[in-house]
Amino acid sequence: MTRAFQGEELARFIQRRFPDAELEWDGDSLWIEPQRVREVARFLKEEPQLEFNFLNAVSAVDYIEYFEVLYHLTSFEHNHSAVVKTRVYGRENPSVPSVVEVWPGADFQEREVWDLMGVAFEGHPNLKRIMLWEGFPGHPLRRDFEDVIEY
Repeated sequence: MTRAFQGEELARFIQRRFPDAELEWDGDSLWIEPQRVREVARFLKEEPQLEFNFLNAVSAVDYIEYFEVLYHLTSFEHNHSAVVKTRVYGRENPSVPSVVEVWPGADFQEREVWDLMGVAFEGHPNLKRIMLWEGFPGHPLRRDFEDVIEY
């Protein structure tokens, strides 16, 4: 059975590498600063004691005051998993760095979050809609989305 890394335990690893990083944890979740997403992701994958080489999922939640972007990770080598989150404030142009260069499997997942929630991923090689058509008005999973399509 896969062992879930506790947020505090994972934070200790990250703080050794990034002593100035502002981290917050609760149970089995760890929150990192949005601008540090890519560099922390690379560390989580490359650190020999962690080796989070598989990205299970990228998802997002709209809490109105902010968007929370979640990364579910697994290490097959060490048989452990982790949940890393970040909070993105602002509704006009929310964005975080893309992790496609770290985990190529993030490609379609980041596109889906962009398409449905409107959170952009800086540096993504092909950030365009994947579920809806180009020109669709807005992002339908946002809490403030208003259905403007006439049938």
